[in-house]
Amino acid sequence: MAYSYKNSKGQTYYLHSKSVMLKNGRQQTIYFFARDVRPGALDSVPGGYRVIETSRTGMPVLKKA
Repeated sequence: MAYSYKNSKGQTYYLHSKSVMLKNGRQQTIYFFARDVRPGALDSVPGGYRVIETSRTGMPVLKKA
C-alpha cells in the first residue's frame, strides 16, 4: 500500500521515489508526490524525513527532519 497524504484542500497525494543519474555521473534518489499510484511508490516516509505542505499551493513535500 502506497503512503498517502491528504492536504488541506482535500486532495490525496502518493509518495514515490526514483533513482536518477546526475550530470556528474553520481546516482541520487529523488522523492516526489503524485496524485496517482505509479511504479516506485513507497509504503512509508524515508527515515530522517517528514512531510510538510507548501503554504501557497498545498502540495506536500519531504523535508529533512
